[in-house]
Amino acid sequence: MTDTAVQAILVVGPAWVGDMVMAQSLFRWLARAHPGAAIDVVAPAWSHPLLARMPEVREAIELPLGHGEFRPLHRYRLGRALRPRAYDWAIVLPITWKAALLPFGAGIARRTGFIGEQRWGLLNDLRRLDKQRLPMMVQRYLSLARPPHAAPLSPADIPAPRLSSTPEQQQRALARLGLNTRRPVLAFCPGAEYGPAKRWPAAYFAAVGRDYLRRGWQVWVLGSAKDRAAGAAIVEAMGGGEDLTGKTHLQEVIDLLALSDAVVCNDSGLMHIAAAVERRVYAIYGSSDPGYTPPLSPRAEIISLGLECSPCFKKECPLGHYRCLRELQPERVLEVMGEFAP
Repeated sequence: MTDTAVQAILVVGPAWVGDMVMAQSLFRWLARAHPGAAIDVVAPAWSHPLLARMPEVREAIELPLGHGEFRPLHRYRLGRALRPRAYDWAIVLPITWKAALLPFGAGIARRTGFIGEQRWGLLNDLRRLDKQRLPMMVQRYLSLARPPHAAPLSPADIPAPRLSSTPEQQQRALARLGLNTRRPVLAFCPGAEYGPAKRWPAAYFAAVGRDYLRRGWQVWVLGSAKDRAAGAAIVEAMGGGEDLTGKTHLQEVIDLLALSDAVVCNDSGLMHIAAAVERRVYAIYGSSDPGYTPPLSPRAEIISLGLECSPCFKKECPLGHYRCLRELQPERVLEVMGEFAP
């Protein structure tokens, strides 16, 4: 299939915020390799505001199923409903049997994805995943858009995610939340949907925040409703700042991060968003691997102890001590951030 033959591409997207942000690297690559081709993304409804900030994506198509929900016949029928769109190519990012059902039902001629969960027949352009050859998740995504034996792209050659955020959108977010940027802004993202082994202690965030409040900065704490306990604890311990956890829509979080001067965050979806709006990011890694899912930005600093027991990729510390997070003291983060002292 030549570049000129590709007119419409359907991507079955991932189910996590950070993974969807990293998938924009794939969308950007496809837009460059196949100029003029329409790129649509099948994704859960929560991700549509995120996809709306990706200029490469023509349309987000809702997958009206809960996370992990199977319903194979429903997925197949959703695919059948897409047949009139006549997609030339489908790229399936999740390595699951159910994810391959929709493009099969859509009758798409070329269906690309990694071997996994007995997907022979559902996919007809199967790739073997070599994790050592493709250590980064974003490299794996991009490899599906390239010839099977092409050399892996180096980090320098990967088009970084770049979410759009206009001054008008930013001003609307500020106005609705009663915020301003008259003083520099430090944003905290203390959540991590995956589990506690990725969450730096709230007291440590507060220690960094107190230091910046004394310097005259603002501190905004961002996150979902699930992060409200952490947000409240941080603001109380700082004796100031704005607890915005659970009070913002996803598109507003994008705009508020774009307005921030610096962001301290766990390895999380908001970390990837902050990197994609080109902020100075200080990314704290505990149980996860910064070599696998790093923030894709030259302005990001990774802060990790690199203990012998990490990365373990566990939701909770299997040894019960959480040393990778608890021994990473606020003073270390402040030292790395020192260049931003007014």
